[in-house]
Amino acid sequence: MSTDPAPVGPAFRRRRIPIASPTGDGVMAAIEMGPEDRPVDLVFCHANGFNALTYRHLLGPVAEAGHRVLAIDMRGHGRSELEADSGDGHSSWVGYRDDLVGLLETLDVPPRVVAGHSMGGTSGLLAAGLRPELVRRLVLLDPVIMPEGLAESFGVDGLKNSPLAIGARRRRNAFDSREAAYAAYLGRGAFKTWPPQMLADYLADGLVENGEGGFRLSCAPEWEAANFAAHHHNPWAAFHGSACPIRILRAETGSTCNVMDRLDELTATGRITVETIPGTSHFLPMEVPGLARAALLEALEVQTG
Repeated sequence: MSTDPAPVGPAFRRRRIPIASPTGDGVMAAIEMGPEDRPVDLVFCHANGFNALTYRHLLGPVAEAGHRVLAIDMRGHGRSELEADSGDGHSSWVGYRDDLVGLLETLDVPPRVVAGHSMGGTSGLLAAGLRPELVRRLVLLDPVIMPEGLAESFGVDGLKNSPLAIGARRRRNAFDSREAAYAAYLGRGAFKTWPPQMLADYLADGLVENGEGGFRLSCAPEWEAANFAAHHHNPWAAFHGSACPIRILRAETGSTCNVMDRLDELTATGRITVETIPGTSHFLPMEVPGLARAALLEALEVQTG
C-alpha cells in the first residue's frame, strides 16, 4: 500500500470549515468533490470510528455525475479540530447533531441531500428533527436506531460495558507503519467484507503519526467506545420532527436499524421508506457500493423545488 496520504482514487479537495456548535466551536475537516461553481448538493456523514475519506470511492462517481459532494470528518474523527472528551459528559449523539447543524448553517443554501452511514445517518436524522428547514432529503445507510427506551433500560454502566464499547477500548492503537496497519486489517474482523481501496482510504486519514516513529488511530479508541455508550438521544422524536423525505437502506444481517416493529407507523404517510438489502451486513456501503450510490443519485435527481 502506498504511504501517500491520498491513495490513488477519485480526486478530491480538502476543506477546513469553522463551525459554531453548543458542543464546542472549532474547525471541521472535510473532503469535497465535484464542481466548485455550484452549491453543495450532498453532505455525507461517516460511521463511528471512520472518516470522510473512507467513502471516497462510494461518492466519487456521484461527483462525476455533476454533483458537488461534501463529506465531513465528525468530532473526534479524521482531521477535524473539534474537542472530543470521552469522559462522562459525552452521553448522547446530540453533539454530532449540533455540529452538523453548525456545518449546514455555513452553506449558502441547504444541500439537496444529507446522507450518512450508521452513526452518521443517525446524526443526519437528529439534525432534520431539530432544524427541518436545513435538511431537504435524507438517505440513511443502516442508521443506528434503537427501540425506544432500550438505552435507558441498559443504563449508563450497561452501555459502557456493551461488547461494542469493550471491543473499541481494546482496539490496537499503535502501528509501525501504514503498511503494517493495512496488513493487519485486510480481510479480517470488521473489515472482512471491505474492498481494499476503501480500507486504504480509511487508513489514509484514520492514522496519524504518534511522535514515536509510528502511527496511532486518529479516532481514539476511548472516543469510539464512548460513542457506542452514548445512546441517550431520541431518533424517534426526530422522525416525527423532520419534514423531509427519508429513504432508509438497512442491512439484512446484524442491522443496527431497529425500526421493523414500528414500520407501519413510520411509513404511513409515504414520506419515509425502509428497504432491507439482501446479503448485507452493517457495512452495507462497503458491500454494495453501487446500490448505495444509486440511492444517493436517485435522491439528488428528484426535483425538490
